[in-house]
Amino acid sequence: MGESATDEDLLLKSFFAEVSEVERDNEVVRILSCFKLNPFEHLNLPFDSFPEDVKKQYRKLSLLVHPDKCKHPQAKEAFGALAKAQQLLLDQQERDYLLSQINAAKEELRAKRKKHLKKDTASKIKSLVEEGKYDQQYEQSEEFKQELKLKVRELLTEQEWRRRKMQMRISEEEGRLKKDEEETKEMWKRKREHEEQWEGTREQRVSSWRDFMKGGKKSKKGEIRPPKLKTEDPNKSYVQRPATLGGSVIGDWVLWGSRKL
Repeated sequence: MGESATDEDLLLKSFFAEVSEVERDNEVVRILSCFKLNPFEHLNLPFDSFPEDVKKQYRKLSLLVHPDKCKHPQAKEAFGALAKAQQLLLDQQERDYLLSQINAAKEELRAKRKKHLKKDTASKIKSLVEEGKYDQQYEQSEEFKQELKLKVRELLTEQEWRRRKMQMRISEEEGRLKKDEEETKEMWKRKREHEEQWEGTREQRVSSWRDFMKGGKKSKKGEIRPPKLKTEDPNKSYVQRPATLGGSVIGDWVLWGSRKL
């Protein structure tokens, strides 16, 4: 198997050594003009190709447009597109996705054809008489292949649009969550700064309160306050006490020993 593959590569190299520059340039243009979402088109393969067909076709086309052999300014880009196409078609997950879209396109075209046959009595009778061969022949025709190619493009485009739209929504949601997180962090930061400032002025506030308590409340300007009641003066020369009249306190103050009450 290894020797046959090597021999085949040598034959291909020998063959493409004689290919004209115009043919190489045309292939570069063809590859770069393909529908970007369908690797089958880049490798110019039918949709029912097997992985071995993919590898074989890639070897053939890559030799045709290889930058060392092709002078086209976009040869390197075309060569890279072929490599990407092979990678996708050899990846089982990607291949299954593509085949699912191809099958969905076929079903849509079959449903459309069935609806058309209901209106075309002659074609309907012919389809019934040939027991399905009529439909098989149609699906092998170039007309059907071209319709299928365009329908696959349509479905792949719709799926890609949905994917990008979903990705955009995910990005927007991630952005919103990030913004909320930043706002929450900023709120807690401001709260901590406020608490630190409040704690930093604690000693000053306590000191101010102590000074206030020591000095007492200041009297309003012009207000006359009565002296505090004392049992006697420090020198025991007189005693201040309220004078009473008829059991009630009056505002006069008298000296003890100056006169009897």
